[in-house]
Amino acid sequence: MLICIPNVLSKEQIAHCRAQLDAAEWVDGKTTAGGQAATAKHNLQLAQNSALAEEIGGLILDALAKSPQFISAALPLKIFPPMFNRYEGGGNYGIHVDNAIRYVPGTTVKVRTDVSTTVFFSEPEEYDGGELVIEDNYGAQEVKLAAGDMVVYPSTSLHQVRPVTRGARIASFLWTQSMVRDDGQRTLLYDLDQSIQELSLELGAGHPQTVRLAGIYHNLLRRWADA
Repeated sequence: MLICIPNVLSKEQIAHCRAQLDAAEWVDGKTTAGGQAATAKHNLQLAQNSALAEEIGGLILDALAKSPQFISAALPLKIFPPMFNRYEGGGNYGIHVDNAIRYVPGTTVKVRTDVSTTVFFSEPEEYDGGELVIEDNYGAQEVKLAAGDMVVYPSTSLHQVRPVTRGARIASFLWTQSMVRDDGQRTLLYDLDQSIQELSLELGAGHPQTVRLAGIYHNLLRRWADA
């Protein structure tokens, strides 16, 4: 399931964050890549323990907690602290799949990477190239969203970032351990939840049809959740 969610961050929040990100010190992105991924990774990142990464990461986590669509799609149990990357001057990330487990730096906490998320901080017209290409059931999907928008997709998907040939592509990326690890089951639950929301608006939350569909949703969630 690949879902694009608009306006997760406001234009005011983006402007505030960009002023700090544009002035930040960036390090080689290979420092956080696994052995196999490091050969394909050519970008810059904020140091994970930097105060700026923690500040803007907190802003993103607050926004995710207020996004019903993200919660419905990801069914989050644990979220790895947001990280930040910058692609410029031909920078790219070749085709790869994300590591299955991530350890939160400085802790014993581990996060199973079920769902990947990218939040865009650069407007599409600011740079050439840099498309996030995700392979799903419908083939390769190209994603290049407005600043403040985000894309959510299975971490098991093969994906890549194409070379940036002009300007700079700045984004945040993070992983979620879902209560439901199977993407097919998450997709079904998401579709059910969207139908429930539509019925609630059309018929009312207390209408028998709405209540009946909500019961199916929660019974499936009870069966599939490994929380």
